[in-house]
Amino acid sequence: MAKRLYVGNLKYSVTSEHLQEMFEQFGAVSSAQVLGDRETGRSRGFGFVEMPNDDEAQAAIDTLDGQDIDGRRLTVNEARPRTPGGGGGGGGYRGGGYRGGGGDDY
Repeated sequence: MAKRLYVGNLKYSVTSEHLQEMFEQFGAVSSAQVLGDRETGRSRGFGFVEMPNDDEAQAAIDTLDGQDIDGRRLTVNEARPRTPGGGGGGGGYRGGGYRGGGGDDY
């Protein structure tokens, strides 16, 4: 089964192509994507790499995690499964509400 890896603390100039090349030295790469800001298109400094071979993916994690690349210390680990529904939310009502009477104002 393929492993999906999280790669964090990337330099903002790193492209998806650079990311793929970085991981190809460990084996086959199914996909590599640096995530960008929706509004500006600028890199968000992290991405995901999918590798079909678990042993090759583990070798990449073992070698690259904590490695200094272009002055940035990379974080590389197995990505957490995606959660349905997209991003965070909050929820819960935080409004004030009725605060009660207040004295002798009849």
